[in-house]
Amino acid sequence: MLVNISKTHILISFVFLLILSGAIYTYLENITIPFSFCQPCHENSEPVVDEVEKRVETKHCPHMGVGNLKMKAGRTDVNSVTNWNAPLVWEGTFDPVVIDDIYRRMNPRVAVVVLAVGKYTRFLKGFLESGEKYFLVGLRVTYYIFTDNEQDVPNVTLSEGRKITILPVPSAKRWQDVVLSKMKWATVTIDKQIRNEADYLFMMDVDSVFHNRFGAESLSQMSAVLHRGYYKNINRDGFPYERRPESKAYIPAGEGDYYYTAAVWGGYLEDMYRLVKYCYEQSEEDAKNNIEAVWQEESHLNKYFLYNKPAKVLSPEYLWSDYDAPGSDIKLIRISQLVKDYAEVRPNGGH
Repeated sequence: MLVNISKTHILISFVFLLILSGAIYTYLENITIPFSFCQPCHENSEPVVDEVEKRVETKHCPHMGVGNLKMKAGRTDVNSVTNWNAPLVWEGTFDPVVIDDIYRRMNPRVAVVVLAVGKYTRFLKGFLESGEKYFLVGLRVTYYIFTDNEQDVPNVTLSEGRKITILPVPSAKRWQDVVLSKMKWATVTIDKQIRNEADYLFMMDVDSVFHNRFGAESLSQMSAVLHRGYYKNINRDGFPYERRPESKAYIPAGEGDYYYTAAVWGGYLEDMYRLVKYCYEQSEEDAKNNIEAVWQEESHLNKYFLYNKPAKVLSPEYLWSDYDAPGSDIKLIRISQLVKDYAEVRPNGGH
């Protein structure tokens, strides 16, 4: 009797047979791609500041995790690899069936940190409800909500294995202080709590809504998202980096790879902890010198990623904006920032 076995079933079976050996090769579109299930080696991986060059460097682990699964060749209209040979993820460059099955069997715990202070609690319902439809469906997720208005956190129905943890924080008088405080509270809370409850962590802006799949293809040791406003700009000197040498976020002219948004980024818990703590401490150093980076934590994030390359770069599909119409290269929008009256929702009127 002939048995009809689909190509997908063969692929998945082959992948998991090889798990036992610790090294995996997936075959996507006849491309053989190696990756390992080893967790990153954290020995000697703390960021190091070169006192001569003043550059932040990370000694990378030689064992790359499952998040570094290379993408299949499926798009010719966009660049799907960075110049340091990391995947640049677009719709059509990965196989969601294979990736989802791998991660669901691993069953990682994912933390999502959002800050909802003042009038920004109004965005929680849309963020959480849409996240339950599209964000890492089938995986364990905890939404850590930092808020000064606990009573305004909505009661949202969550899927099995997903929950909300509310963390009280003080109010702020300036929106700049709000975004900078997210780095502080995240650093403190990872130390006290999240480290024992998560394997991956995402930092996200709450004034956003998911519209399509935001899946396991987004996971890696460190995943950065291209800013929608600058991803087509090949002139690095046109990026809004911090250009004042007095700031810890300073990036000299002529340097840079991409401009990344600070509204969505994620990675292994410990790698995210180092980056979040770095942004917080560098901001504090700037404050001592009476300077604030031009785009607050986003400026420090870009400085870090310039000298500590992300293992995966996500296209602007992973954070678009309702203010802008997508171009032909954006096949679908996975999450998008909402149109809002900044003067009305921000504590200092948007200034």
